Amino acid sequence: MAGKRQPAARSRKPRAGAGYKALRAQDLFEHDADFGVIGRGRTLEAAFEAAAGAMFSIVADPAPGVRGERRLAFEFDEPDVELALVTWLNRLLAEARCGGLALCRFHVRRENAHWRGEAWGQPWRTDIARGTEVKGATLTMLSVREMPGGWEARCVVDV
Repeated sequence: MAGKRQPAARSRKPRAGAGYKALRAQDLFEHDADFGVIGRGRTLEAAFEAAAGAMFSIVADPAPGVRGERRLAFEFDEPDVELALVTWLNRLLAEARCGGLALCRFHVRRENAHWRGEAWGQPWRTDIARGTEVKGATLTMLSVREMPGGWEARCVVDV
């Protein structure tokens, strides 16, 4: 249509041999630097718990044995199960950061739109191998669905 502005290109690569002047001060780029987490379980809650386990396996190597010495608990309201997954994972990250904890076990209960979350872990020790810091769960590739035999919950986490 005449007069309608076209969207900017998503990726601009400098031409071969292009000098400094060919580069823009700001631009967009695509990346594959994040991780996708998937949780599966017989129930929706079990799938959320498994997704939390997958996410925290990025944060700390569970091999040396993170112990469930300390319990943290929180509640939130979210009627949409997909958004609830992102909220659950992000609250776990926030609580773990605030408490300086490596988490190893997770439990969540749902009553309509009200969720109660619990997790267990311990303060970081020198023998717990730190993995990659997870900054947060995102809406990218977000999916929570019932499947034959159970549930699957997945999303991309920003690292």
